[in-house]
Amino acid sequence: MKIKLTLFILLVSAATKSQVIDIPVFATGFSNVVEITNAGDERLFVVEQAGNIKIVNPDGTVKPENFLTLTNSTVLFDGERGLLGLVFHPQYATNGLFYVYYSRASDGASILAKYMVDPQNPDQALSGSETILLELPQPTVLHKGGTLRFGPDGYLYLATGDGGAAEVSQSPLHLYGKILRIDVNNTNFGLPYAIPEGNPFLISGLGLYEIWAWGLRNPWKYSFDSVTGDLWLADVGLNTYEEINHVPSTSAGLNYGWVCYEANSINTPGCAVTGTTYTYPVAFYEHTNGACSITGGYVYRGAMYPALQGKYLFTDFCKGHIGMLDENNNISYSAVFENNYFTTFGQDMHGELYIAASSTGIIHKIVDSSLSKIGFERPSLSVVPNPTDKAFSVRTLTSNYPAQLNVCDVTGKMIFSQEVNSETENISSDHLQNGLYLISLTDKTGAVATAKLAVSHNP
Repeated sequence: MKIKLTLFILLVSAATKSQVIDIPVFATGFSNVVEITNAGDERLFVVEQAGNIKIVNPDGTVKPENFLTLTNSTVLFDGERGLLGLVFHPQYATNGLFYVYYSRASDGASILAKYMVDPQNPDQALSGSETILLELPQPTVLHKGGTLRFGPDGYLYLATGDGGAAEVSQSPLHLYGKILRIDVNNTNFGLPYAIPEGNPFLISGLGLYEIWAWGLRNPWKYSFDSVTGDLWLADVGLNTYEEINHVPSTSAGLNYGWVCYEANSINTPGCAVTGTTYTYPVAFYEHTNGACSITGGYVYRGAMYPALQGKYLFTDFCKGHIGMLDENNNISYSAVFENNYFTTFGQDMHGELYIAASSTGIIHKIVDSSLSKIGFERPSLSVVPNPTDKAFSVRTLTSNYPAQLNVCDVTGKMIFSQEVNSETENISSDHLQNGLYLISLTDKTGAVATAKLAVSHNP
């Protein structure tokens, strides 16, 4: 049988648009971006498929030196192969560890490796610190997956593609077409990592211990909702459908159906095994109107755009619009951003979202431009005076000081950040140009309040 969750065939139509999504330029000068992430601070780390990891400052400028460079003697970059994944350890601030996933130059095998930052330079990794955790030989040049994430349980998750050998996705004796879950803080079974309790084959022994879920084709980006912990996973289809999967992060041992199913349709007659439970996507769309390959994103949990709150954002490599899936699995689409070929989303430490265009080498900030219709003051945060000339103060009924104040321009670029210790504290606006700014105040409990600030210097 197959579990049937709420399902929609998604058709692009002007009537489905809701928020007015815009994508102003945030940073430029990149090539073949496949990942954008953060290390728990204000920086963004941008992964280029050829083997480079670059750092972007909050104002959109790029550090002159790479964080890490894996040369062509290490990384095989062609087609779907290359440096594909990056994630920072949850305790990166204290242990300096991060993890990458790449195609090895010598044989094309997929490698999961651990690295360490230079303790003397937070903008430089130690290039000689590599420890290989997992080697996965590849049957073809296709479908490598590669997204790395730490789950809410603290374990490392890795999504592998089927490697172009579709039938192995249904075999628990292969690591292709799977989500793997490992404990990088411990070791057991003679491995450089431990197998967490709860992995489905640890007790039964009927499959490889690392497997958490299976039945995937080419999972191109997944994420965990930072509020609910739920897993959102986009799986690239074959000829007809692209699918979005949404399950609780605690759901072990799910079989997403490939190669027997594509979305909710039979792909291989006679493939399905009687008594096996297959899990449907919560939504899918067809290869119509130019769509071809889904790029998964994130549930928006930032503070700047309340109308996006709780919506899952995704895109399509060929179509170039941004899709928004709400809590009822209803889809709306932005306008089409022509000739961008979006390859990945990114999320900063505040939950704000970015998207990379492979055709231009540009990283865009995702904004809800309908914010301009919202008044200057909102109940959650008061800014006085507003408009301001030389200084202002902020007040919110729920703030527990000290609080962190961030001031961004309307494109989402960070202008400055400072600690605020009381609602009477004056914050200088002398250095701000005339215009409109977005303010967020995060108190010591993590509560976030937002407002808009107009700066108008007296002549």
